[in-house]
Amino acid sequence: MTGKFELYKDKAGEYRFRLKAGNGEIILTGEGYKQKASAENGIASVRDNAPLDARYERKNNAAGKPMFNLKASNGQVVGTSEAYSSETARENGVASVKASAPGAKVVDQTV
Repeated sequence: MTGKFELYKDKAGEYRFRLKAGNGEIILTGEGYKQKASAENGIASVRDNAPLDARYERKNNAAGKPMFNLKASNGQVVGTSEAYSSETARENGVASVKASAPGAKVVDQTV
């Protein structure tokens, strides 16, 4: 089973996306967008940037847990991971995004 993007509207009415791995686990989430087309552009940016290791900002969150941001070529964050239990788990998450994002289909839950 391959990964997929889910495009949805949040409670505030903004368009968002999440990338799920083949096992159904959420591995990357996008920010909220006012326009659906902007969220779709965000998905395209994730697809383009996911294979490039230099686009991953590996860091710790405020609680000290490993996580990462995926950035576009202009430095803008296009996706954020969950918090991981270890740096090894974070690297597995990065590898999962690299493998899943480029060919992931989009499931539009806004229609």
